[in-house]
Amino acid sequence: QVQFVESGGDLVQPGASLRLSCADSPFGFSIYAMGWYRQAPGKQREMVASISSGGSTYYTASVKGRFTISRDNTDNTLYLQMNNLKPEDTAVYYCNSLSPPRAWGQGTQVTVSS
Repeated sequence: QVQFVESGGDLVQPGASLRLSCADSPFGFSIYAMGWYRQAPGKQREMVASISSGGSTYYTASVKGRFTISRDNTDNTLYLQMNNLKPEDTAVYYCNSLSPPRAWGQGTQVTVSS
């Protein structure tokens, strides 16, 4: 099973911006709803944002207004633009299809610290 490849994580200061990318295989990417998830140390993985095949989006309350999820179906890539980052955004970020979910990738580390 082809895994997702997440990238773009970094160590940044509060208030900074990052853009995460998730590369998927070309087989069926455009028909699946996709999501970004994150897992902070000692916490369960949670969904941060999702986007349907048609472009409808959902955001968890803590990131609404700061994060933007988007997708490029021609390039089979999912994006997460993160602005005004806060220390509580520190986590490993993953992408996955919503239904059915597939094998998790390795994720990309985002650390927000002064």
